[in-house]
Amino acid sequence: MTTFLRVAGVVAALGLALSACGGGGDPLAGGGTGETGDASAPIRIGSAAFPENQLLGEIYGQALEAQGVAVEILQPIASREAYFPGLRDGSIDLVPEYTGVLLQYLEPAATEKSADEVYAALQGVIPEGLTLLERSDAENKDAVVVTQEFATANNLTTIEDLAPLCPTITFGGPPEFQERPDGIPGIEATYGCTFAGYSSLDVGGPLTVTALRDGTVQAADLFTTDPTIESNGFVALEDPLNNFAAQNVVPLVNTAKASDQVQQVLNDISSRLTTEVLIDLNGRLAADDRPNPDTVAQDWLTEQGLL
Repeated sequence: MTTFLRVAGVVAALGLALSACGGGGDPLAGGGTGETGDASAPIRIGSAAFPENQLLGEIYGQALEAQGVAVEILQPIASREAYFPGLRDGSIDLVPEYTGVLLQYLEPAATEKSADEVYAALQGVIPEGLTLLERSDAENKDAVVVTQEFATANNLTTIEDLAPLCPTITFGGPPEFQERPDGIPGIEATYGCTFAGYSSLDVGGPLTVTALRDGTVQAADLFTTDPTIESNGFVALEDPLNNFAAQNVVPLVNTAKASDQVQQVLNDISSRLTTEVLIDLNGRLAADDRPNPDTVAQDWLTEQGLL
């Protein structure tokens, strides 16, 4: 019988949710069960602290467990800046990643934009000891979002249209978006858009949605697969100059844990994921009964005949 170790809850507050149970300890502390080279230990699965990424981690974990692979689900960790060091030191073995932002994290000067170009470039900069598996067709990009009322009043359909208003408005998003190359610096460089202020909120969560809805911020960073865009009647502005590169979901795994079996299971998951599937799954997470990501993952895997 295999071991499926679950670490705490799947919905975490922003900040570093780093503790783990079942002997796992701090997922960013080296020397744990996921130490580099220990292929017999459970695969320690991390995720960023937003529901979609937690759900993808659950899908990976449950699919692997169903095939006899021991896994350990860690608490979500705030952002790439926090969890990537754990991948490097082996205290985290597997994360669901997004190609474009991962490329810019590893190579800030990268200029590739299309899905194929980004994936090819990314393969060339993945650090030793990590393996990039097959990318999925599923894509979740950052988007500059405004309310319908604001868009209508100012005749906005693109970020380019927004640029003349930027000196008069406040932008909202997660703290790291203010520094990332395709975040505020990219918007400024690409569109000449310098906002009057920046409000540090959450990663596509209720703080950002509420601030946009009540006018605390006039534009915000949300994900294109976020169901709150449609449910609130928000407008995701088009990005004609391609500030945001392709963002395909892709598993990033510790090479020591990337057995043929593990690769086969995860690549099969990637082959089944599409943007439409992500939107549907995010809609399930946002349902009135607020199911946990592990429940939504189990339901989807069962529908796919993988459990």
